[in-house]
Amino acid sequence: MRRSVSADLELNSCKKLPGNTMIQSRPVASAAIAIAAIGAATILGAWMFQYGLRLKPCPLCFEQRYAYYFAILLAVVVVVGDQVGVSRKMLFAALVAIALAMFWNAGLAVYHSGVEWKWWAGPQECAATLDDLGSADEFLNKLQSITPVRCDEAAWRLVGLSLAGYNALISLALALIAAWAALRARAPSQS
Repeated sequence: MRRSVSADLELNSCKKLPGNTMIQSRPVASAAIAIAAIGAATILGAWMFQYGLRLKPCPLCFEQRYAYYFAILLAVVVVVGDQVGVSRKMLFAALVAIALAMFWNAGLAVYHSGVEWKWWAGPQECAATLDDLGSADEFLNKLQSITPVRCDEAAWRLVGLSLAGYNALISLALALIAAWAALRARAPSQS
């Protein structure tokens, strides 16, 4: 079957894209850069909602950030390690750790979304229950000093998804990128 000249030009122009050559020549570093950049953008977005829009995060929201801190730091280590020639086994191990952390985080985000949709109960620290009220004076002092943030109430939604729902999607995407890069790191070097 014969291709048209325009199809040949389009195919050749795709081969010349700078990002395309980086992904082909250094897939592990490219994936690690993507993980670090997307992870950092996600954390910056969370901080923007927290500090800019004054939406207080619940305990589950804070817990979901840990995997990003871990993944961003380890992704930067992978980029540097790839540049200086760290063994493929070490790169593979780091990328598997990132993938596992982000898969775990995606599961935690799905759990959090389920709590928001009232599909199941959340952890006790998210319930904002009144335990051990003490005396009337202590109770009044507690009421004035705390503002409980409930995990079962979404602070913000867009197209039906809460921030926990978007976190589940982003975490899953980062886990898949890390898993793909781990497979590439495990494969024998093409050079």
